[in-house]
Amino acid sequence: MVNKKVPNPIDVHVGGRVRLRRMMQNMSQEKLGESLGITFQQIQKYEKGTNRIGASRLQHISSVLQVPVSFFFEDAPGSPSDVGFEEARPAAFVTDFLSSAEGLQLNRAFVRIKDPKVRRKIVDLVRAVAGEEVAD
Repeated sequence: MVNKKVPNPIDVHVGGRVRLRRMMQNMSQEKLGESLGITFQQIQKYEKGTNRIGASRLQHISSVLQVPVSFFFEDAPGSPSDVGFEEARPAAFVTDFLSSAEGLQLNRAFVRIKDPKVRRKIVDLVRAVAGEEVAD
């Protein structure tokens, strides 16, 4: 039996946060790689957590993506906000959602809708499609 090395959950989390911020900046993996002097394939490995990001590289990434280094560790597994009940990490599902291409696209489009009634109707529509009871 081949024992493949499983990525450390912290490395997966930090990589996911790099991906989230990169997507929030509307930056491609190629562009981030160019800014760091590495290939987009290396960025892919970082974002998946298969390759660990060194301290100096993480500092450089934080500079390019214009966030403090601490951004990459927010809500990390094993952090004080991760201990205890499931409700202790209410932002985790939001982060997971925004880490997806669809979530980020939906969020960008949604915030451009100026009419609050239209936004409410869209929320109701999504809830109905998801099978939730929609209140009048």
